[in-house]
Amino acid sequence: MRHVIALDVGGTGMKAALVGADGTLLHQARRATGRERGPEAVVRTILDFAAELRAHGTERLGGPAAAAGVAVPGIVDEARGIASYAANLGWRDVPLRELIGAELGIPVALGHDVRTGGLAEGRVGAGRGTDRFLFVALGTGIAGAIGLDGRVEAGAHGFAGEIGHIVVRPGGTPCPCGQHGCLERFASAAAVSEAWAAACGDAEADAADCAKAVASGDPNAVRVWQRAVDALADGLVTALTLLDPRTLIIGGGLAEAGETLFTPLRDAVRQRVTFQKLPEIVPAALGDTAGCLGAGLLAWDLVNHTDRTEVTP
Repeated sequence: MRHVIALDVGGTGMKAALVGADGTLLHQARRATGRERGPEAVVRTILDFAAELRAHGTERLGGPAAAAGVAVPGIVDEARGIASYAANLGWRDVPLRELIGAELGIPVALGHDVRTGGLAEGRVGAGRGTDRFLFVALGTGIAGAIGLDGRVEAGAHGFAGEIGHIVVRPGGTPCPCGQHGCLERFASAAAVSEAWAAACGDAEADAADCAKAVASGDPNAVRVWQRAVDALADGLVTALTLLDPRTLIIGGGLAEAGETLFTPLRDAVRQRVTFQKLPEIVPAALGDTAGCLGAGLLAWDLVNHTDRTEVTP
């Protein structure tokens, strides 16, 4: 059966799949990233994992994979296939596409993890059928993917979609990026966890605990939560003004709160728009499979482009 290899590399774990031409996940696997062993060991782990997937596909699916897609965190030069920088993995200018291609002997596409997840959400998830969408992942940080007619815009230098570093509170909390008052310092899952732990006096409390407390009517939790929602709405309206998406897809850990997040967020965005067209605000649909599915889509795009090239007179 014709298939591609898909790898979604995270700071602590890797998810992988063999993906059929119709998007079916034919085989799935997970492995620890092993970042504590250093950046070179992480690359070796990726190469070994990819080789295992190739062998599994050859044995179980009747032939080798046609291509591979790999999603990685940090700053990614997708055109050159280089993982330019990833703080969590200790990477700088790793020619990952070349390394994996040499290991597997097949074409390889390299993508940014959030943009790759956004690609999947746009094509086969919550944004399916939408010509313009913005995908925003609310996790440890906040990042986005700008969707245009079935593709995701990387930007001139690979920085497109970094909505987490829109300044929403000028002069506010310092951000590791060097600015003050960035959106992710107020509305990420990490920021809500920190604020709720301080408010409730429990150092182990996190954003999920805060959401539960909000649902039960705890006034301190409501205050912490609304502060995050207001900051998020401010950042999103800035993005809406610039990008005019038809659909706004919200994913990541904070979105798991469901309507505890979406009801006040829709209200807050609605209150802030003036001339802008209000997009449909929806939860992401693919969960933690988005990265793998997106990596598979990148790989199939390579295959389909090659197929078209080969039949063109």
